[in-house]
Amino acid sequence: MPENNYSAKDIYVLEGLEPVRKRPGMYIGSTGPEGAHHLIWEVVDNSIDEAMAGYAKNIKIELFKDNKVAVADDGRGIPVDTHKQTKKSALETVLTTLHAGGKFGGESYKVAGGLHGVGVSVVCALSQWMKAEVCRDGGLYVQEYVRGVPKSKVKKTGACKKTGTKITFDPDPQIFPKIEFDKKKILDHLRQQAYLTPGVKITIIDEREKEPFAYGFYFDGGLKSFLNYLIEGEEPIQDHPFYVNKVQDNIVVEAAFLYTNDDETQELSFANNIFTSDGGMHLTGFRSALTRGLNDYARKEGYLKESEENLTGDDVRAGLDALVSVKIRNKELQFEGQTKARLGNPEARTAVEAVLSDALKDFLEKYGTDARRIIEKNLLTAKARLAARAAKEAVLRKGAFEGLTLPGKLADCSSRSAEESELFIVEGDSAGGSAKQGRDRHTQAILPLKGKILNVEKSRIDKMLLNKEIKSLVIALGTAISENFNIEKLRYHKVILMTDADVDGAHIRTLLLTLFYRYFPQIIGNGHLYIAQPPLYRIQKGKDVRYVYSDKEKESTLKSIGHEVNIQRYKGLGEMNPSQLWETTMDPSVRVLKRVTVDDGAAADKLFDILMGEVVEPRKNFIQANASTVKNLDV
Repeated sequence: MPENNYSAKDIYVLEGLEPVRKRPGMYIGSTGPEGAHHLIWEVVDNSIDEAMAGYAKNIKIELFKDNKVAVADDGRGIPVDTHKQTKKSALETVLTTLHAGGKFGGESYKVAGGLHGVGVSVVCALSQWMKAEVCRDGGLYVQEYVRGVPKSKVKKTGACKKTGTKITFDPDPQIFPKIEFDKKKILDHLRQQAYLTPGVKITIIDEREKEPFAYGFYFDGGLKSFLNYLIEGEEPIQDHPFYVNKVQDNIVVEAAFLYTNDDETQELSFANNIFTSDGGMHLTGFRSALTRGLNDYARKEGYLKESEENLTGDDVRAGLDALVSVKIRNKELQFEGQTKARLGNPEARTAVEAVLSDALKDFLEKYGTDARRIIEKNLLTAKARLAARAAKEAVLRKGAFEGLTLPGKLADCSSRSAEESELFIVEGDSAGGSAKQGRDRHTQAILPLKGKILNVEKSRIDKMLLNKEIKSLVIALGTAISENFNIEKLRYHKVILMTDADVDGAHIRTLLLTLFYRYFPQIIGNGHLYIAQPPLYRIQKGKDVRYVYSDKEKESTLKSIGHEVNIQRYKGLGEMNPSQLWETTMDPSVRVLKRVTVDDGAAADKLFDILMGEVVEPRKNFIQANASTVKNLDV
């Protein structure tokens, strides 16, 4: 047994901002891209809090070429006078001390997103350099910091007629292995904040491009404006959106929703302007009130008979686009964790339920046509649910995971280890035949699909499961589907889409991606879905044969071996013999696979709605807006 030398000297006390630098994930979630962006959100949240308090009207974010970020507002400015407890400037106290801020008590901030006095000090700790500039009391006050340590005391550097705070920070590469701010992600976040803070102008300036990019947000309509943006690309079934804004038990409750012809659900929830990605009590209250209110109305109006079961929560949320926001006094607000992904206040549920119940009852009585359309959609979803249950049970009875027969067209691999097994979903019987002959039979399975599969964006699950190609795929995967889905039963840990490099191939690939995104999101989320990259060209000069995967690679290859060559352009997998398909696209030692990921679920959901949904106009607008960026168009 090793000697027990465990003593007081082995106990470490982390002081100041040391805990943040030692365990940054506890404060910002991760040190990856999400964590780096979280630094921006923390500083912006402080400016938003000033706006919610009624002091700031303008917020500006600047992105610089060297990864520095600046956030400025025209609020009151962080106090700079001496703090009686720390004996330091209040500015230095706020930026270098955990759990220091103006949101623990008093009346400076009745409602705010930042509660724990942690956010901006965390940014200071995780930045290799930070500069705070404060305009207040007629002066400009400045202090700089290096990894959370002040370089000097707060200095008054000049006069200033306006008020406000500007924080400029440079994320520390010792903490973040890769620092690359995503303009779209930032724009989406700021747009969201502008909707939630009516009357505040938010501007972003991106200096990283040759031509600086500037964009501004300003909305007066609150969640009503946000809802119009959320349903872009969808077709509403209501003539009047539902909207309510009411104070209940000192909690401001704001909610808006619309039903569309889609079956997907979008629910976004916020607490004190903070996006609660994991929901929480306010979202639970909304769902409960909506389900109960629609069931009560359906029974009162005779849509549901006594013998019929109630609509479920899933029934009433199909095709729903909803926004829920609450504002709670700081001293009462409870997030579950520093990243604030979930609201923990039980009283928020009670308040939202009360407000929604009354407002929904009034809405359904006032707008009878909208009420009828909503209930009819709910009932149709319930019927589809029952039909889908029967269809799924039929599929499950035939599933390999039940120990029965795999689809006849599947050429399975001999390995029973999911970790080493691969499933190639191949376009067409011809390419499927080549893939079956050229594969590694031990680890590679081949499932050829005939023609274009069903666009599941436009079809209910019961109709979808009647499609032979989709049914074969569901059985082959082994996971089941919908509420029966079990990722642990996935038979292949690499599911690879292998389609032709032409327009039809791209279309089939998009249809398959839609299927996986809507019905197998965990396969994507767990990193199991890939896209194969077959070569575009075969270039031969004498005995020297090279396969290239892009026009750019073709040009560089021609420069290196000369132009007197034989060039073959592959438009389809069927043009390759089994050995060519193996050595270019299927051989793990040389192939190129792209892993499918979803960084922004809301943005992905909107894009699938636009590109694969029923409404034509948003799709036309999207194509026109992005036509100039298209490369390698095959017509």
